[in-house]
Amino acid sequence: QVQLVESGGGLVQAGGSLRLSCAASGRTFSNYVMGWFRQAPGKEREFVAAITWSGLTTLYTDSVKGRFTISRDNAKNTGYLQMNNLQPEDTAVYYCAATRSVSALRVTVAYDYWGQGTQVTVSS
Repeated sequence: QVQLVESGGGLVQAGGSLRLSCAASGRTFSNYVMGWFRQAPGKEREFVAAITWSGLTTLYTDSVKGRFTISRDNAKNTGYLQMNNLQPEDTAVYYCAATRSVSALRVTVAYDYWGQGTQVTVSS
């Protein structure tokens, strides 16, 4: 089992920044791919970014490329999502997730463990 706890969400004006953290406990965090997803009201949960166990490979959805950066610190069992130039359309609950899989990382079913989510609200 891997337990994931997100933090760092909040209310920010358009153009602002936030850094989300995902603290992991349980099994060895460094053995897992970490992903970030988000879910806006009335919408399905969507992929945001993922990072492999080594941190050498990252994936992003097109809408956040150049604005968001995913990273991890395996020594601290923590993953991060740095979000810059936030826009109102980024408003959602953000979830971190973990998986031993190395394929289909953009889909929710690939992930075995999920955090409870943290709210990000961007005002215009």
